[in-house]
Amino acid sequence: MSSPGIEHDLRQQVLRALGAVMDSDKGGDIVTLGMVQDISINGVNVSFAIEVDPKRGPALEPLRQAAQSAVEKIHGIGHVQAVLTAERAAPPELKVRGNAPRGGAAAGGFSHKISSRPVAPQVKHIIAVASGKGGVGKSTVSANLALALAALGKKTGLLDADIYGASQPTMMGRRDKPVTNDDDMIVPLEAHGIKFMSMGFFVAADAPVIWRGPMVHSAVQQLLRDVVWGELDVLVIDLPPGTGDAQLSLAQYVPMSGAVIVSTPQDVALSEAKKGLKMFEKTGVPALGLIENMSYHICSHCGTREHIFGHGGVRAAAAELGVEFLGEIPLEVKVRENADAGTPIVAALPQHPIGEAFKNIAARIWMKLPEQVPTQKLKA
Repeated sequence: MSSPGIEHDLRQQVLRALGAVMDSDKGGDIVTLGMVQDISINGVNVSFAIEVDPKRGPALEPLRQAAQSAVEKIHGIGHVQAVLTAERAAPPELKVRGNAPRGGAAAGGFSHKISSRPVAPQVKHIIAVASGKGGVGKSTVSANLALALAALGKKTGLLDADIYGASQPTMMGRRDKPVTNDDDMIVPLEAHGIKFMSMGFFVAADAPVIWRGPMVHSAVQQLLRDVVWGELDVLVIDLPPGTGDAQLSLAQYVPMSGAVIVSTPQDVALSEAKKGLKMFEKTGVPALGLIENMSYHICSHCGTREHIFGHGGVRAAAAELGVEFLGEIPLEVKVRENADAGTPIVAALPQHPIGEAFKNIAARIWMKLPEQVPTQKLKA
């Protein structure tokens, strides 16, 4: 953390740099016009928002880029994240249609403006579950890991931050809309003994999410800042695949205790998984380990173990990268059936060998979490 004096000096440099960025339509610089909002400084990393008229938003991407570039030129600066914000009601597809309790409007209302609230202040540990590519079962692993941690006696939450492919409402068996409390905070749903929240609650099931990076960044922040997570031992975040905006938003601005990478054994998945691991390492997020999903399949007719996607590749990659191999999960029809039915296998069949495998992996992850809780990266 930077000292107050250093932070003040850097803030002044940021304001001076942004004071040279002109909004030609309004005939003034964006600082004087009051467009710069929510400057946040974490060491040498800076984030800020530029508040604009919603009608002008799509045309102002060059202005955002110019502002971000101006701050990036400051000597000694680290990562810079600039987002466009607009004070407006969310479009209909982003609003929750449920009834809110007294004092609160229906949850939803994504304004794409970063909240000033702290990031999940009562959560001890935030861990990300990521993958280099889609189709490796990351969301299934995320749900079962969260439930396995709960089975170990930990107060657990699950955040489905897969902006473009939210699947946890189906897996957790809840599609009713969240509501807000008297403080306009979104109340997470509960299922199988854990709290959970998903981007899927704010979009129609068949509607594609077509968002640029700043909107993804803001949505991820809102799911962490404006949700009543309460006191939790651990919050598991199901990330979208790859190394895009959602991953960077979390890695650089959220106090994460570590990341878990999920991959299948084949080379094409492993090469992408390695990229994801290196991305977290470069942003200072500890790698808790790798999980090999769909590791093998046992034939239901003859009992033969079949290595459909190869076998052992993730263990070898973990050794090569110097991180822990957390375990392997077989390709089993019961995993798919229970996830589709809204009760993941750890909750549906806790004594099943796969349920036990998830609990063993969860125990290893818990033992690797630091005793000292990471501090807030993005300030209120």
